[in-house]
Order: sequence, then structure tokens, then C-alpha cells
Amino acid sequence: MAKKSKKMQDALKKVDNTKQYNLEEAIALAKEADYAKFDATVEVAYRLNVDPKKADQQIRGAVVLPNGTGKTQSVLVFAKGEKAKEAEAAGADYVGDADMVQKIQGGWFDFDVVVATPDMMAEVGKLGRVLGPKGLMPNPKTGTVTMDVTKAIEEVKAGKVTYRVDPQGNIHVPIGKVSFEDAKLIENLKTVHDVILKAKPAAAKGTYIKNFVVTTTFGPAVKVDPQSV
Repeated sequence: MAKKSKKMQDALKKVDNTKQYNLEEAIALAKEADYAKFDATVEVAYRLNVDPKKADQQIRGAVVLPNGTGKTQSVLVFAKGEKAKEAEAAGADYVGDADMVQKIQGGWFDFDVVVATPDMMAEVGKLGRVLGPKGLMPNPKTGTVTMDVTKAIEEVKAGKVTYRVDPQGNIHVPIGKVSFEDAKLIENLKTVHDVILKAKPAAAKGTYIKNFVVTTTFGPAVKVDPQSV
């Protein structure tokens, strides 16, 4: 087991990992315990009582955070003709079709989000093996396969984040930066929390949220009392 740094040990001392904090306390404590030398990302993580191996217990989607993420997302759009012009006008960072497929196959990945019109998915599908593992493959469930490329680009630029349950039943979602005011992080977290609650599969039995924490890039996890949200 890797030895924890002195900074991490000091940060861990600030958090009682046997306690569930109310939301306001948890956000403040996560920020206080952060020791990164840069403006670290604040993240919420859920451990859910679901079985992701079953199709009816998959959870995936996207939500626009009211206060953004604190990061400007670079958007690549796969489109042709008028839709390509529309994407450029809407502020897409990169627009193309087969040329972009070749560029990515050559190892180019200078983008954060991929949007595609439905007619382009046959081409984009060639990139499944490289975009899939990076979580970059366009998907209708996250609004990234659409004819309304303007809306898709605007939402990404406004602070849209995607969420997806992993094989262990966990979901991780960024909710902003340490430099954000507590109130803005709380509002973003509540927005995420609402969509996670609404996404509960009908087939999921028992306590839906097993564990719920707020953390920063390097900081310790701070348990949150779900009743305080």
C-alpha cells in the first residue's frame, strides 16, 4: 500500500470518516482539507445499491450545472453541410467529418466533449475503441447525438456534466472548483443529487444511496448526510 504524504495525513486529520456531515459542513470541510497548489475540482461521489450488470439498472445521463464547472470545455462536432456551419456558428471548437475521424485515429485528442449528428454515427462508430474507454463516445442519453447541435454546444459551454454508473455501482460527478463560493457548490450539488434520485431504477430494491461523499482532486472524502440535501 502506497504511503500517504504528510499533506494528505494532515488533511485526513481534519475529517472524521465515521461521521456524516450536513451538506454545508461537508462542502466547507472538503475545501478546507484540500491541499492542491492549483484550483482543484470538487466532486460528488455516490455508491448506489444497483446492479449495473443488469440492463434495467443502468444509470446514465447528463445535467447542466446552474453555476457551471469552472472549466471551459472544448467541443468537437461531427457534422456535414448546414449542420457543420451551424456548429461553427454556435461556438464549436472543432468541426469535421471523415477528416476528424482520421485525425483521432492518428492520436489526436485535444477536446473534452464530442457531439455528432445522427447521420454521422456510422463514421464516428469507427472510433468506438478509442473514444469509448475515454468516455467520449457520443450518446443520445447524454444529448450528444442530436440534430440540435446549437443546443448541445450551448449546454456543454454552460456547464453540462455527464454521469454514468460504473461496474461497482459508483457515480462520480464534478460540481465545480475549490475557488467557487460554498453556495454555488451547494446549488450545483443539489442539482446533481436531484437527477441521481430521479434516475433510481424501478428494479433497485432497498436503500438506494449507500454512501455519498464530497471530495477534491487530492483531498479526503467527506461523508454527507443524504437527509441534509
